[in-house]
Amino acid sequence: MCSSSSNSPIRICDLLRSAVENHADKMAISFQGTTKNWRQTYQRCKAAATVFHKHGVGKGDCVAYLGFNSDVLYESYYSPALISAVMVPINYRLSVREMIECVEDCKPSILVIDPHFVEQAMALLESCSSITTIIYSGDENTPANMLSYEDEIADVINQQSYCTLRPSEDDETVLIFYTGGTTGKSKGVMLSNINFQSNTDCSISQYRMKQGWTFMISGPMFHLAAGSRVFTNAALGGHGVILSKFDVKEYMESIEHYKVQSTTVVPTMLQMILDHPDFSMHDFSSLEMVSYGAAPMPVALLARVIAAFPDVEIFQTYGMTEASPILTVLEPRYHVLEGSDAGRLASVGKAASHVEMKVFNDKDEELPMGETGEIVARGLNIMTGYLNMPDQTAEVLRNGWYHSGDAGYVDEEGFLFLEGRVKDMIVSGGENVYPIEVENVLSEHEAIHQVAVIGVPHITWGEAVHAVVLLKKGSSAEEQDLIQFCKERIAGYKCPVSISFREEPMPLSPINKILKTELRKPFWEGRDSKLV
Repeated sequence: MCSSSSNSPIRICDLLRSAVENHADKMAISFQGTTKNWRQTYQRCKAAATVFHKHGVGKGDCVAYLGFNSDVLYESYYSPALISAVMVPINYRLSVREMIECVEDCKPSILVIDPHFVEQAMALLESCSSITTIIYSGDENTPANMLSYEDEIADVINQQSYCTLRPSEDDETVLIFYTGGTTGKSKGVMLSNINFQSNTDCSISQYRMKQGWTFMISGPMFHLAAGSRVFTNAALGGHGVILSKFDVKEYMESIEHYKVQSTTVVPTMLQMILDHPDFSMHDFSSLEMVSYGAAPMPVALLARVIAAFPDVEIFQTYGMTEASPILTVLEPRYHVLEGSDAGRLASVGKAASHVEMKVFNDKDEELPMGETGEIVARGLNIMTGYLNMPDQTAEVLRNGWYHSGDAGYVDEEGFLFLEGRVKDMIVSGGENVYPIEVENVLSEHEAIHQVAVIGVPHITWGEAVHAVVLLKKGSSAEEQDLIQFCKERIAGYKCPVSISFREEPMPLSPINKILKTELRKPFWEGRDSKLV
């Protein structure tokens, strides 16, 4: 198991300092056509930390960021931590009401915004008494009553008037990510120096990343799947290519232009890339590693990915924000369609080298191999807790194990097989049905482009299995034919009793997962809600 323990304090900002000492003049980050080296990046981070300090931010205080991905957001992963403060990237897809809930919870005095969220920033300023300063990171004229990020840090750099840096260390919080806001109050996941150092150290060796690699950062950085590459990039003296948000064409052009070697995606992003009419026109030969996760990967889509990138090492990652974020990894050797290793594609791999993982029943007792229960884990990567939620923290971290809320089983060789969210599990007539199994079967049908399986009310069984289907262009299928297709492949009680067909795209979360919460709403309106 990887370890972040040593006699010296663990400071995630030391990754940045080391990158400057060893790779000062090498490219660090590129954003919207502008590239900065590691010396410039460190200088800007120190200047931003000084600006925050000048405006009253101290040890343990929060600085919030609201905006798309940018070089400023990248810098903000480090700059508050340089003065022992805490960075809070806000999910820009939340409603203003939900943003207010997050801000009122973490109480930042400074809010950094980009040009796209001025209106929301003003609403937050009006509603949240903790905010005293808004810093605007755009190149345009700075709105009234806001400070210019670029002007403020330029003044510090020009005058060389940096404040004394006292980086946070060990279990002190570096970032807070708000998660789980679709069904109730969002939880602020507190992640520490040790958490990030543990994940960074072990992911580099686990994914066989190399010194000086170029990394694509295209997912939203208010989510840790994308954000963790900020630390990997510094640790390897690499080059981070930042997209403001995921756009298929810009993504493909950037891979080719910057000779990107590593990219992290979710399944729906891969499907968009492979479906794009210009896919075959772009050069992906620089790619050495692709990792995917955050949502189940349909087997049929995985087959397409393997065929499209035959020379790329493909890793599957399973994890969550509370694990900062990796729990398991499925190695490239198992991403094959034939041979003795092919059967492992249905799993999410084995526990990462820095993680201890088990499967518990509802009494927190370890289950034998092959039996389905709740996935639990412990290690230096596990969060310190939820901000201002001691009861929820105690519950989810009870007995020293993080309780993931995900269901699965481990086979005799240690491979974890997901059966879905515990709360997504459909209980139909006393039988447990895990949506991922039904989705994998339906995704093999030649007419289906995307599918999501949910539980809907049933007067006799309590819940019934229902599939929401988006067909491929030019394809057709009948409800009964698809149900029969399932009956020929899985047990009858697992098969959909009804299917609805969508014309419009599936609703997606900020990280491009299908939002089953939205798909369930019409069926459960006015009933006991099952929207988790």
